[in-house]
Amino acid sequence: MTKQASDLDRLHKSFEEKKILTLVQIKEILGTTSTMTVYRRLKSLSYLSSYSHRGRFYTLSDIPEFSDIGIWSFEEIYFSRWGTLLQTVEHLVDVSEMGHSAAELESLVHVEVKHAAVELLRAREIGREKIGGVYIYFSAEASRRRAQTLLRQEWGRLLELRATGSAVPVDELKAAVILFFSLLDEKQRRLYAGLEAVRLGHGGDRRVAELLGLDTHTVAKGRGELLGGEIDRARVRRFGGGRKSVEKKSP
Repeated sequence: MTKQASDLDRLHKSFEEKKILTLVQIKEILGTTSTMTVYRRLKSLSYLSSYSHRGRFYTLSDIPEFSDIGIWSFEEIYFSRWGTLLQTVEHLVDVSEMGHSAAELESLVHVEVKHAAVELLRAREIGREKIGGVYIYFSAEASRRRAQTLLRQEWGRLLELRATGSAVPVDELKAAVILFFSLLDEKQRRLYAGLEAVRLGHGGDRRVAELLGLDTHTVAKGRGELLGGEIDRARVRRFGGGRKSVEKKSP
């Protein structure tokens, strides 16, 4: 067996036994003081570094049993399927249904995310908006961000409803919001945009247009239709919708 093969075998066994190792421990196992040698051996085995504890700990890629969101911890040292803390925060924000606040992210990754979030914002890898007095981080992709923001706003309203004594479970409320938006057609989206603009007051047309990716004239039209009662209620149902009329047969 070559020295490299022997080193890899010894290192692999140490990881299987201890699960995680520091750089100093790996050097002792390999009998070297060279950091470059350590990283060459680690690369051969496929490794991950912790996103907590300043990346001081290492494990092999096949050791962690990741959670549904790709997080694994060992003795309160955290690793991510997605790599660094920056990559993990970006992923969690991007795939979320309605964005995440810093507190929500920290509850998921168990470390402070402020500096990582600011760095991602500066690099325009994520977006941010203040909703209900709290900064929420959203996907950098425009259409994804619009959907997340809209759901976040509706979710806030439903939580207020829940606080008043609604017996509907929170998960069911959340599912209802998502289903609602999936069913809106072009006219319904225009009317909803108009309603949001009315709620926001001065400047609402522009803010809602930016949020939903609509033209301000479209938002204004929806608002005008709602406030002016210009909606054709007779055409709320699609042509052919509803129960079919029953013709009376001649005796």
